[in-house]
Amino acid sequence: MKLGEKIRYLREVEGSLRGLDRAMSQQEMVRDLAAETGSKLSQSYLSQIESGARPHMTNTTRQLLARFFKVHPGYLVDDPEGYSPELQSELRPLEDKLDLWLVAGAERFRRDPELMKALLTLARHEHSRECLLLLEAILETPGLMPRLTEVLRPRNRDQKDTELAAVQSRKQGFKANGRKGEA
Repeated sequence: MKLGEKIRYLREVEGSLRGLDRAMSQQEMVRDLAAETGSKLSQSYLSQIESGARPHMTNTTRQLLARFFKVHPGYLVDDPEGYSPELQSELRPLEDKLDLWLVAGAERFRRDPELMKALLTLARHEHSRECLLLLEAILETPGLMPRLTEVLRPRNRDQKDTELAAVQSRKQGFKANGRKGEA
């Protein structure tokens, strides 16, 4: 963003903050700047800065405008070519593609509601890529997946009780047939 654009933007914000519901005009700004700081700045000088006709300003003017707009003086310069204030990440487009792929997969498995829900949950997660990498680590760690399944998705208690009774019954049958130790 160029210096002139920044000043125009700050006038818009200042107008909103002062309840004008519009950008503060250059004339209003120089009038309020003089009243609030005791220093003068001409409207024509401000216009030249905003239009780019005067690409640089004195340090005194920079300090004055920074004080008026309540910004750091370092903000009141042109940004370098290619500069972006947002955080840039090359992973986000990759994660967006991954999320779309997961949603498409969920559509393909709509007859399996449990799998469909899992894929959609993964697609909606902010860090879907990391979730898949974590799943890989779980699957690669011997014995971890069955243990996590047992802890996180315990089977129905009645089903466990039935299976336990069947195992005990088999043990009793083996003992009665003289096959101790077999189960």
